[in-house]
Amino acid sequence: MVPMPVKRDFSRTLLDVLIRAGLVAALVVTCYEVFHPFLGLMLWAVILAITFYPLHDRLRHRLGLKPGHAATLIVVVTLLILMVPIYLLAVSIGESVRAGLELFESGAWHIPPANPEVQNWPLIGPQLFELWQQAATDATSLTQSVAPHLKGFGMVVLGKLAGVGTGFLLFLGALILSGIVMAYGDNGERSAVQIGTRISGPQRGPEIAALCTATIRAVAQGVVGIAFVQMVLVGVGFVVMGIPGAGLLALVVLLLGIMQLPVLLITLPVVCFVFFTEGVSVASVVFAVYSILAGMADNVLKPLLLGRGVNVPMPVVLIGALGGMVAGGIIGLFIGPVILAVGYMLFWQWVDDGPASAPVTTVEPD
Repeated sequence: MVPMPVKRDFSRTLLDVLIRAGLVAALVVTCYEVFHPFLGLMLWAVILAITFYPLHDRLRHRLGLKPGHAATLIVVVTLLILMVPIYLLAVSIGESVRAGLELFESGAWHIPPANPEVQNWPLIGPQLFELWQQAATDATSLTQSVAPHLKGFGMVVLGKLAGVGTGFLLFLGALILSGIVMAYGDNGERSAVQIGTRISGPQRGPEIAALCTATIRAVAQGVVGIAFVQMVLVGVGFVVMGIPGAGLLALVVLLLGIMQLPVLLITLPVVCFVFFTEGVSVASVVFAVYSILAGMADNVLKPLLLGRGVNVPMPVVLIGALGGMVAGGIIGLFIGPVILAVGYMLFWQWVDDGPASAPVTTVEPD
């Protein structure tokens, strides 16, 4: 039998623990609700600061700059570099819209009559022939019948473009904020190590902090960095060759590179377009070879950059990047590999810390 005073003390202690846990949980939930609107901005700022911090440290020591001045220099130069593809994209879109309006106002555009052979295509042949024929003979009625569907599609497209614009503004704000984080990088590094040590102990804490930092930098260099390099290489070729919408196509190349899709999905159709419009010439052949090689540059750069500095296998980082992007968008591209790499390291440390397997004994036959 447990004495009554002991029961009362145990009940009082348990009640105190439950009250404290409830207050802590309420405080955590309240802090999250207050900080939630700025969560994406802060995550991007920390990711950018971790990515640029080695460059920041190098500039500080080689140029003798203060931490704040080095961070400001990195932010300003990065903004100037980003303005080049943005300017090309804006000019390309503006020229395409202007050319389309001029063609529409001149009345010179027309739809040729439908090819009778289209009717023989399986499944969609008759419907496509009828739609094509109506567009060639009575485009006004076709436009009126399709207009309600185009309106809904246009609203969806405008919503996506607005989301892209908002995301870009968020990225610019995070880039500026990352300069502040880099200026206090030494304190941030010590804080990260202290947090890791408090959670996982003095031995594993610094290792986890270093692994998270190295994984973010590896993904930034091996995924986003390679995609940016491909965008620049392919975009320069498109601009030199005078491809319509070169800036927009270069942006699509960047998105394909981030999503780990082959850039050849863009370069091959563009090469076919050049051969169809320009014919076979030295310039078109050189452009075709250059575009294909630029589109396949990730096959060479990715093994060199993606797993560098990370003490986990490269497939773990790549799977984490792809799975994180599917689950959480672009920000998941960085968070996914970090979580998977930390989980991988903790799992194998748990396996290594287990009891040694019993020796295998063999029984000799009599």
